[in-house]
Order: sequence, then structure tokens, then C-alpha cells
Amino acid sequence: MDAAPAGTHPRMGILSKLAKGGMAKKVMDEARKPQNQQKIKDAISSFTDKRKGGGTSGTNGTSGSTPR
Repeated sequence: MDAAPAGTHPRMGILSKLAKGGMAKKVMDEARKPQNQQKIKDAISSFTDKRKGGGTSGTNGTSGSTPR
């Protein structure tokens, strides 16, 4: 065994990659379900609204600032 960090086994990297791959597959399988697709769309929409500074706080699309 060469160049393995102290306290780790070389095969742990393989197991870690397999676990990550399994989790990625589970996420993709869940994302294909129609009820989850709507939740994802709503979350993305909410996130983009927050980034733009929009939302429901202003009547003209501003984030509550007073006009100059």
C-alpha cells in the first residue's frame, strides 16, 4: 500500500464513490416523479424571485424601496 493517508484504506475511496453514485441515482429517480417535479419548479421559482429582489413585497416589482 502506497501513499494512503494515515488511518484510511485504499478501498474506502471506492466505497465512497459507490455510495455517492447510489445517492445520485436516488435523487434522479425522485426528481422524475411528477409530484416532485412541481416541488422542484416551485423551489427554483422561489429562489430566482429572491435573487432578483422581487416577490410580493412591492406592487411594481420592486423590493419595497421608495421611488426617487
